[in-house]
Amino acid sequence: MSALIHPKTITLDGLSVRYAEGGQDGPDAILMSPWPESVYAFEPAWPHLAAAAHLVAIDPPGFGGSDYRQTLMNPKAMGHFILNVADALGLDNPHIVGPDIGTSSVLFAAAADQDRFRSIVVGSGGAAVPLDVTGVLKEWIEAPDLEPYRQMGGRKIVEIALGTIAGYTPSDEIREDYMSCYEGDRFADTIPYAQSYREYLPELAKLLPGIQTPVRIVAGADDQVVPGSNAEFLHERLPNAQVDLIAGAGHFCWEEKPAEYAALLTSWWVRAKAASKS
Repeated sequence: MSALIHPKTITLDGLSVRYAEGGQDGPDAILMSPWPESVYAFEPAWPHLAAAAHLVAIDPPGFGGSDYRQTLMNPKAMGHFILNVADALGLDNPHIVGPDIGTSSVLFAAAADQDRFRSIVVGSGGAAVPLDVTGVLKEWIEAPDLEPYRQMGGRKIVEIALGTIAGYTPSDEIREDYMSCYEGDRFADTIPYAQSYREYLPELAKLLPGIQTPVRIVAGADDQVVPGSNAEFLHERLPNAQVDLIAGAGHFCWEEKPAEYAALLTSWWVRAKAASKS
């Protein structure tokens, strides 16, 4: 499947959660998988990241290869899950990276436990209030009925989504992992997570000014589903934040521009270490 990423599972609160470890001794760094992908989304950036930290990539419940639970299909509940899985894996003060759906859940986690994370990197995920998303993401969020997506099946939907990644084609094995993780009703069952943004993002917006952890907001400059307004919304409200839009990258910037993406993460980790020493 991958020479770099070797998933295993842990059972937490009755759920099988898939994760993968790698990298060196040193600071821990949690990588939350984006939707509709899995821990393998980080394979292109993995060599760069593994040189700087002990990596723990995690498929959130319901996404990738982890078990589904309906009550976790909102970013606030998922934020609490992130804290619980960090406890279970012995990650006391990690860096955390949450692209895409991880943007809101990671920030909810940081708001709930102010001292938990050394640094945060988010981006490419809905955050703005009022909600500002476009393309298929807007269609999914506004869908009054999920039955058409169940009829289409998750494999086909994921195949279409993967076709929008510019300049990168996952290996056949990784592509199959992405599609099999969401086949049947599984993709449709995850849409309520994004639909919950309308309820939970206003709550998150009120919490942002209280998050003191340094936050880097990284997204593709040419993202066609999550406009840059979401990054700016966070930047204006988080007290210790920076925005970096990767030129020439679309939504899947972690795969389209992996070296640039990884450099933004690792330099943020170094900055956080220097800040903690000072």
